Amino acid sequence: MKDNSRQLEFMEIDLSEEPETAAVPVPDRSTIVQSAHNTMQHRGGILSSEKRFVEEAKQWAEMEGDVSPWVPFMSYWPTYGVMNEAQRKWYLYWRKEVRQGCYPDTDLSYLFVHIYELINGIGWQNPQDGYDQLKQLWVNYRERLPQLNIYMQEWMVDYVLVHQMETSLSEVMDLSGGYLPAEMLDMELQRILQDKVSDISLNMLQRYYDYDITLSKFYRDGGKEVMEQYIPRVMALVDSYLERTPQVGLLPEFEPNDERTVERILFRKAVYDDSIYGRAVSFRYMPIGEQADFVQMVTRIYRCTENKLRELLGFRGRLRGQTLEPELANLIERYLDKAYATEQAEAVEQPVIQIDTEKLASLQQESEYVRMALTIEEDHPSEVKDDITPTEGSMEPAPSVVEIETGAPEELIRLQWDESAEADLDEEWLLFVNELSPQQVQAIHALLGESPDMELMHLAEKYGTMPTLLLDEINDVAMETIGDLLIDGDRIVPDYIDVFEHVKR
Repeated sequence: MKDNSRQLEFMEIDLSEEPETAAVPVPDRSTIVQSAHNTMQHRGGILSSEKRFVEEAKQWAEMEGDVSPWVPFMSYWPTYGVMNEAQRKWYLYWRKEVRQGCYPDTDLSYLFVHIYELINGIGWQNPQDGYDQLKQLWVNYRERLPQLNIYMQEWMVDYVLVHQMETSLSEVMDLSGGYLPAEMLDMELQRILQDKVSDISLNMLQRYYDYDITLSKFYRDGGKEVMEQYIPRVMALVDSYLERTPQVGLLPEFEPNDERTVERILFRKAVYDDSIYGRAVSFRYMPIGEQADFVQMVTRIYRCTENKLRELLGFRGRLRGQTLEPELANLIERYLDKAYATEQAEAVEQPVIQIDTEKLASLQQESEYVRMALTIEEDHPSEVKDDITPTEGSMEPAPSVVEIETGAPEELIRLQWDESAEADLDEEWLLFVNELSPQQVQAIHALLGESPDMELMHLAEKYGTMPTLLLDEINDVAMETIGDLLIDGDRIVPDYIDVFEHVKR
């Protein structure tokens, strides 16, 4: 006999609250769901209830409903079983619309049923697809149904952990307005500091500063957007700088026994069958947020960056407190001076592009004539005159526009001189050439160009570093090979500029 006692219990609660159910917000279900769990546990009902939902969800997975009128639906434990016939029809129609990228107004309980399907592995072919569907539900209904945020920021984290989608944690944090459990924030920060420091965000770092940066007048009056733009770049700059010191980067050094293990209960307050992915998931992390030296370092970097941007933007006042060592502070300030000046210049000098539609149509017509002519020649090769028959080897295809623009693959980039000039190079210069990396070769090309500062800035952004560091690395190579500094003041020193007069670009 089918046990509907639990469903009837919640139906009675729903009907006794308010006749207009659509207008009643879903309250915090933590006490209700826990109470139901405890009540049913000794009778063995809670597990079978969730398994029953999953079995029904599999049967409903491919169903699509016809256009149906919206019917209010509010339940503390929403499942198919507590829907009446009209609610089921609306749900199937609404879910079909959602799957097609439309998000009509509906009640929160309908959303929960669809979310339960997805977290139980129903309605998607691969974990990324399921993640994308959950994200779109969250993004499209969060403003209309604000209570959704409370649950989704936790369930999305669980989903990412269960399916080991580590790179999505930063996105979940951004969607939740900067929230991640402290242990997971440490884990995600460790991953970024090890993989790509420039992926770090102002949101992520807020927990690690030793004061609330949002209280700053500069932050509130437009500085937030500027800091979001520059802090990731500055952190990458500092990390590259520290890699050349005993500290070896921003990531604090830990002992193996410092690592901690956390067990996280999955999908709390949801209709979830824990026989699918388990009751809990464990993960390991390093407690970066507890490292006082790290907190002081990132706070000082933030203060230095904000003070320089205040100066550049003409904002009165400066932050006080402990400062960075002069060499590192000078590096950050020099970078911000150049980056800000370059971006201001680009904003002014950016040309307005206008398309001549008549000329474009003419070119398209000419292109069609050429295509037709080539087609005719292919269809009637015997009609080609003998005096224009190509000789063997003369039909090498011309390089495409893409090939011309991109040039050689990066691993083949090498500093080259005209043949006559290269023959006159001393042995130490040939050694210098062989030691240069592709990035360093491109940096030298930028120094020889018409807009060296702008070209260096673009190059540094491409490789996730800073112009100053690129030039310092070239000087390191020069000291080891030719025995002297090659670059001074961001330019090739005059004593050596004649060596580069015949460099091929």
